[in-house]
Amino acid sequence: MLNWQMAYGRGDETNAPNYDKEVSHNHIPLLTSGHEVSGELSAASPQRLSVSSPPPERLTHSYAGYVNQSPNIRVVDPVREFGSTGLGNLAWKERVDGWKMKQDKNSVPMTTSRAASERGQDIDASTDIVDDSLLNDEARQPLSRKVSIPSSRINPYRMVIVLRLVILCIFLHYRITNPVTNAYPLWLLSVICEIWFAVSWILDQFPKWLPINRETYLDRLSLRYEREGEPSQLAAVDIFVSTVDPLKEPPLVTANTVLSILAVDYPVDKVSCYVSDDGAAMLSFESLSETSEFAKKWVPFCKKYQIEPRAPEWYFSQKIDYLKDKIQPTFVKDRRAMKREYEEFKIRVNGLVAKAQKVPDEGWIMQDGTPWPGNNTRDHPGMIQVFLGQNGGLDSEGNELPRLVYVSREKRPGFQHHKKAGAMNSLVRVSAVLTNGPFLLNLDCDHYINNSKALREAMCFMMDPNLGKYVCYVQFPQRFDGIDRNDRYANRNTVFFDINLRGLDGIQGPVYVGTGCVFNRTALYGYEPPIKPKKKREDGFFSSCFGGSRKKSSKSSKKGSDKKKSSKHVDPTVPVFNLEDIEEGVEGAGFDDEKSLLMSQMSLEKRFGQSAVFVASTLMENGGVPQSAAPETLLKEAIHVISCGYEDKTDWGNEIGWIYGSVTEDILTGFKMHARGWRSIYCMPPRPAFKGSAPINLSDRLNQVLRWALGSVEILFSRHCPIWYGYSGRLKWLERFAYINTTIYPITSIPLLIYCTLPAVCLLTGKFIIPQISNLASLWFISLFLSIFATGILEMRWSGVGIDEWWRNEQFWVIGGVSAHLFAVFQGLLKVLAGIDTNFTVTSKASDEDGDFAELYMFKWTTLLIPPTTLLIVNLVGVVAGISYAINSGYQSWGPLFGKLFFAFWVIVHLYPFLKGLMGKQNRTPTIVVVWSILLASIFSLLWVRIDPFTTKVTGPDVKFCGINC
Repeated sequence: MLNWQMAYGRGDETNAPNYDKEVSHNHIPLLTSGHEVSGELSAASPQRLSVSSPPPERLTHSYAGYVNQSPNIRVVDPVREFGSTGLGNLAWKERVDGWKMKQDKNSVPMTTSRAASERGQDIDASTDIVDDSLLNDEARQPLSRKVSIPSSRINPYRMVIVLRLVILCIFLHYRITNPVTNAYPLWLLSVICEIWFAVSWILDQFPKWLPINRETYLDRLSLRYEREGEPSQLAAVDIFVSTVDPLKEPPLVTANTVLSILAVDYPVDKVSCYVSDDGAAMLSFESLSETSEFAKKWVPFCKKYQIEPRAPEWYFSQKIDYLKDKIQPTFVKDRRAMKREYEEFKIRVNGLVAKAQKVPDEGWIMQDGTPWPGNNTRDHPGMIQVFLGQNGGLDSEGNELPRLVYVSREKRPGFQHHKKAGAMNSLVRVSAVLTNGPFLLNLDCDHYINNSKALREAMCFMMDPNLGKYVCYVQFPQRFDGIDRNDRYANRNTVFFDINLRGLDGIQGPVYVGTGCVFNRTALYGYEPPIKPKKKREDGFFSSCFGGSRKKSSKSSKKGSDKKKSSKHVDPTVPVFNLEDIEEGVEGAGFDDEKSLLMSQMSLEKRFGQSAVFVASTLMENGGVPQSAAPETLLKEAIHVISCGYEDKTDWGNEIGWIYGSVTEDILTGFKMHARGWRSIYCMPPRPAFKGSAPINLSDRLNQVLRWALGSVEILFSRHCPIWYGYSGRLKWLERFAYINTTIYPITSIPLLIYCTLPAVCLLTGKFIIPQISNLASLWFISLFLSIFATGILEMRWSGVGIDEWWRNEQFWVIGGVSAHLFAVFQGLLKVLAGIDTNFTVTSKASDEDGDFAELYMFKWTTLLIPPTTLLIVNLVGVVAGISYAINSGYQSWGPLFGKLFFAFWVIVHLYPFLKGLMGKQNRTPTIVVVWSILLASIFSLLWVRIDPFTTKVTGPDVKFCGINC
């Protein structure tokens, strides 16, 4: 029988259960028709399931493949299917009894966080407040702290923001009240654009009002949770790696990511790596099999010599002194041997890639002679294969390795699979059934772990007794390899990661950016955080803006439920879950215990899906898998929860897991969590936690930006739009501003395109958008430009961002705005109004094999290049036409010309990287096209100045131009 222990709370870490007790091992069957898998189940802890890999000689033909043939959702009978009531009503009754006992524990001693809460302080800030009697106990001190930006740097920045806002209001007042009568349409368009730019600036600027830094204390984490002579009490982490097309996402890149995960500096029994192959490619499966074999040699080498990074491709390609700080005499010999092993591994993987280029007519055949189940990528069963695990698949030194699991969810015609978001939700359910780590890390296949202590950095926030219970995720900045030194197309996104997200961290936390993020599994399940006590009224206006609004009761929105139930105020020291479904069954009048327990279970199954095993895992506060759970049942349920119809009539994708409805599911998922009242953390360790690759080619970069912008437009026109969604929750106002800016920024492309066209129109027509201004008005114009420059300079000062990075970001904002963002707006409107969907294209992540940055100079024509090319030519024509007109008209026409030239050169300078991309190395044909276009445009402009476009009067032929009779 299952002894269901559910009374453990994060508020009392000293009474945490011993997770590393030895138990007996059980045999696991292979998940395929009639075959067996060689492996053992070692629950090294009562709450963890360990599945070992098959022997090496059987890795190539041991597959998982229970196929759910029925498209209908089945109702699970725990007694009939599981053979015992261990996961049925008895366990449920014990769970409810434990929950009732927890509610009776009202005399829990007040902890530091409770005391801080009752004083009305921010829970996040309370990590810096520790009772004096505990200061001498290093293990009881906070695991992290907030570090404010020095006032000498941040206060001038805030003053300039306020000053710029005042000047902007005066400037707009002048522009509106002083129309240009002889160019009224141009003036009106320019004023509308300027008002939109002002609103957009406010939405972008004010969420950066409270930037902060954070420090972590890894030594305190070890003292608290890794005491000498005792099993590690660090929480388990399930790591997700997602891949789709192995031809666009090379298997060698994915292999390096997986190897860096398996070698991470974290207890091996606490790490499980799940690789999602959403393309069901045999190439991905076979390369992962090769990776698992190479990991047995690579992982002990990394841990023995403490090397960084632990992705072999990037470790061996480092141009540094690899002998620095190495004192072991065997290091050089072992490194040479390991480099040779890795090169042989690369050859084997490259051989698999070459073999996969041509698909056989009969489809792929496995080594045992059976067809590969994923030959039809749109119609195949779910597949699970465990390659590595505890007590099986030991490394070359006989040590255990982290678990490595291959997952390919079921695909059937007629079902909506929801692309990456659907694949991530499948991983959430599979991991919950097999390991159920309380925390999840998701990585793109090209983002490897660059800092082996990255998980420990995240645990300093997640496992902090004061802060952890309120944190939904810890987001790390994205850093990239393989980008040219000048970062021509702002691939590093330094301004966003080092300025915007640090500003949001001082409010309610950064937005989720899709990778490099450690989640609290509870938050992904749609639960709400504990209710923080209201602050005192005297906090005033700034509390409502920066601290957010507090509600007496939070509301949980559920799909298919007409009423919203208020959550109860509970002791902040007790872990809080929304157990309202259980509560309804237990306290419902007129029901006996059996009926009430059945109702509560049915209610949760309606919410989470019809899997009693998975539903039971969602109620385990510390994660883990029950010790008495049958391995056969767990593996069978793992296949069941990735079936096509599992999510039908549930809250998956609406309130639970990754949210559907946008190709940028990351923004939507983070927004839903923040709207429920959770906060997120931005962690920037000195050594970057993760590194990835970015498309440095202009066309690929624009296509990537197009996908991001299209996702924002989809959110803008959905019910989850932050302009009108979530006002009944606990989303702070400045956080809402940031989310609104995240969704409406593609709309800025329309006024930006108009504004970039206006200089050329003014130069060609002789009109201007600004009337003749007085000295006072010119002072306001100068003040506005000075405030813009001052804001940028002071922003770079407190953030540490270089001026070159800031300027590249400004340039690409224009390039992307008039191309990718513009197309995203029209594609989004077509999808919303006409139902025309656009296909999701995976960004290529090919390695640079043709030389340093060869891809940077590769020219790939795309329709996205048409608008910026047109703008560039039109403004160059305008400049030549304006100068030609001034030369012919005399010195009195040079004064008005300078204002027009200023705006035209502003456009040309911002589009310069685009022009350089067209005229780079190896682009001879585009270069000739551009040069001849500019030449013809210049000739046309010389003819244009001789013709009045409105009266079509042509001047006489005897006019001298530059001393020559024309």
